[in-house]
Amino acid sequence: MSDDDARDASGHDSDGAERDRLEKNVSAIKDDITHLAQQIGDAVNTLAGLAQKRAKRRYKDARANVDSAVSGASDRADALSDAAQNAAASLGETLEDLVQERPLATLGVALGLGFLLGLTWRR
Repeated sequence: MSDDDARDASGHDSDGAERDRLEKNVSAIKDDITHLAQQIGDAVNTLAGLAQKRAKRRYKDARANVDSAVSGASDRADALSDAAQNAAASLGETLEDLVQERPLATLGVALGLGFLLGLTWRR
């Protein structure tokens, strides 16, 4: 019976050693999974930061483009306004010169235009 007891004891010892080795392996795998999860979390946070920076840069670029377009449109509107004022001033001067040089012809043109406007408004 001592041989059987020795076999049982050695079998239990090898089972215990095997169990300890499996527990160590499971613990190591758990540690590896925890480490991988942390690395994945860090990578996701890094990607999120990069995406946020890129979005901010594109927003700033778009805003600068809009500001530039508005500024350009404002400059063109100012230039057109100046041109219209110059044209109106020039037309006024031309009419003054025309009235001084040919007062009767100017009076006739003005009466004719008034008559035509009166006819169109009457209808």
